[in-house]
Amino acid sequence: MTEFIPPGTRWFDLPSPFPMKRGGALHGARIAYETWGALDATASNAILIVTGLSPDAHAASNAGDPEPGWWEAMLGPGKPIDTDRWFVLCVNSLGSCKGSTGPASTNPDTGQTYRLDFPELSVEDGADAAAAVVRGLGIERLACVIGNSMGGMTALALLQRHPGIARSHVNISGAARALPFSIAIRSLQREAIRLDPNWNNGDYDDATYPESGMRMARKLGVITYRSALEWDGRFGRVRLESDRRDDDAFGLEFEVESYLEGHARRFVRRFDPNCYLYLSRSMDWFDAGEHCHGDVLHGLASIRIDRALSIGVRTDILFPLQQQEEIAEGLRAGGCDAAFLALESPQGHDAFLVDIERFGPAVRRFLQAL
Repeated sequence: MTEFIPPGTRWFDLPSPFPMKRGGALHGARIAYETWGALDATASNAILIVTGLSPDAHAASNAGDPEPGWWEAMLGPGKPIDTDRWFVLCVNSLGSCKGSTGPASTNPDTGQTYRLDFPELSVEDGADAAAAVVRGLGIERLACVIGNSMGGMTALALLQRHPGIARSHVNISGAARALPFSIAIRSLQREAIRLDPNWNNGDYDDATYPESGMRMARKLGVITYRSALEWDGRFGRVRLESDRRDDDAFGLEFEVESYLEGHARRFVRRFDPNCYLYLSRSMDWFDAGEHCHGDVLHGLASIRIDRALSIGVRTDILFPLQQQEEIAEGLRAGGCDAAFLALESPQGHDAFLVDIERFGPAVRRFLQAL
């Protein structure tokens, strides 16, 4: 598996051994990260960004890498997350294949790729790793932790497990626990990968790679990342200009099919299948009410922060709006000044990546008030 690590990436060595929530420990593990802006004299202007499943740490261009990042329009001088004021840190998730230690990394105990020998991964492990980076950079308390999608789960775990690590929180299209629909979709994605003969119980290489399984998994994901309204508006029932080949009776016929195929093919060789399996399952396992007899509101109320903003999108079917409302409600029960914002974006779950006209002002207003 070829790793795709941005040139501006830096690494933080995690404590060794690094204990994992569900058992086992990592030795010689590291977390990939990037930074923007300058830390002030009291280290009180730091913002941590924790990401969804697939992004790397390159959220925006910087001195180490001038290429645009996955949140370029949101982060930088004068932008909603203004690096003229804030020191911003973005970490790549533990378990990923974008620089942080994960199943695609070398196990120092054997000299071989971890593959399925990697310990069971939880969202909480990613939160503990992010906390280690924050502390290791000399930051005692973050001004804010911002989490998108899976990162919203990681941020909540971070705040639960490391009291006092942040003064405020922005949760964007996140959740305090996985709902059955989301679990079902991710289960099908994982099944598509595992049923590909080339997956071979995790033992594959670039020559025998589970490409079909990854394509199907990615297509399923992309379908849920956008809304039916978005799909209809972009593609309608427009057919491809070229006729179907006679030897492919059920081949691509509509433009939406071609879009999904192209999107999937660009992704499959840029993300390790085993890492995908581990990270996907970690989201299904996460429950902020786990230590409160399954009472998620009680679990959220145990978090102690000053202010929070929970943002959701009405067209999001993967992390539906009631989950962001639940986060705000639970945080308020713990004494936090927590606001809930429902946006009308048609783009569904991925709106925070593309609908900056709606998300940008909301995040800017919140951070300016800190």
